[in-house]
Amino acid sequence: MMNPISVLHINLFQAGTHTSDFYFNTMKNHLVLGHRHIEKPHRHDFYAAVLFTRGTGVHEIDFQRYDVSEGSFFFLSPGQIHSWELSEDIEGYIFFCSQEFYEMHYVNQKLRNFPFFGSVSFPRKLQLDALELKKNVSLFQELGKEHQAKNIMREGFILSLMSQIFINATRLFSKDFDTMDATAGLSYFKHYQDFENLIEQHFEKHKSIAYYSSLMGISSKHLNRIVQTVVQKTATDVITERVVLEAKRMLMYLDESLVEIAFRLGYEEYSYFVRVFRKSSGMTPTQFMRKYKA
Repeated sequence: MMNPISVLHINLFQAGTHTSDFYFNTMKNHLVLGHRHIEKPHRHDFYAAVLFTRGTGVHEIDFQRYDVSEGSFFFLSPGQIHSWELSEDIEGYIFFCSQEFYEMHYVNQKLRNFPFFGSVSFPRKLQLDALELKKNVSLFQELGKEHQAKNIMREGFILSLMSQIFINATRLFSKDFDTMDATAGLSYFKHYQDFENLIEQHFEKHKSIAYYSSLMGISSKHLNRIVQTVVQKTATDVITERVVLEAKRMLMYLDESLVEIAFRLGYEEYSYFVRVFRKSSGMTPTQFMRKYKA
C-alpha cells in the first residue's frame, strides 16, 4: 500500500498574525521553515508562484521535470503534485494565495483564467531573460515589503502587485502568438481556455474531439487548429493528457486497483487504458507506480 501524497494547507507556513490567505517569503527562509514538509512530493490547496534568482536544481510538477536556474519562474495550482531537489546556494522568492483571497477582490478575473494556472497543457515554467528577471524581482521585493508592513489598504496593494506579476507572465507566455494579429491571438486563446474548462468537466466520460467541438459550436477541424496554435498539440493529445494526469494522481493517492482506476476514468477495457497510458507517458501504470512509490 502506498503512502498518500500529503496536502499542505497555507496556514502551515504562517507565522503568527498574518492573514492565512496570503504567504510571502524568500526561498532561503521558506526552505528552512518548511523543510520537513516540502522535501517529499506533496500537493497544495492554494496557488503559488516561485521565482529563482540563483542556484540550480530540478523541479518536478505533476510528473514533468523542469530544470531550475537563475530566472526560472514557476506557477502551481491547487492539487498539483510537486517536489524539488535544489542546490545549497539557491535563492529567490515565493508567494502563495488562496483562491478566495484573490477572487473576492477580482470578481471577474478568475485565477484559472491565467494560462499557467488553468491549463494542464501549458508549461508551468517561464525562463526569464535578464530584463524580465529584474522587472519581476522588483515586483516580488515590493510584494515582500508590503506583506511585512502594516499600511492602510495593504491587501489591495498586495493583490495589485500579484496581478501585475500574473499579467506580465501571461504576456510572456503568449508571445508565441505573434504570428497572428493580436485580436485573432486573443480569440484563439479564449477558445482554448473554454476547451480546457470543458475537458475539466467532462474528461471522465467524454474523450472525442467531436464532443467538445459541438459543445463549443465549432468544427473539430477548427478546434484542432486552435489547440495546435496555442499549445502545439492536437486536441486529442490535450484530452488524453488530462485523463492520464488524473490516472497518475489516482495511482499515487487512491488505494484502488488499476482496473478500478481505469473504470473510474471511463475505460471498460483495462488493456486499452494501459495502451493509452503508455503512449502518453512512455511507461505502463505499473512501471509508473514503481517509479513514484514512496
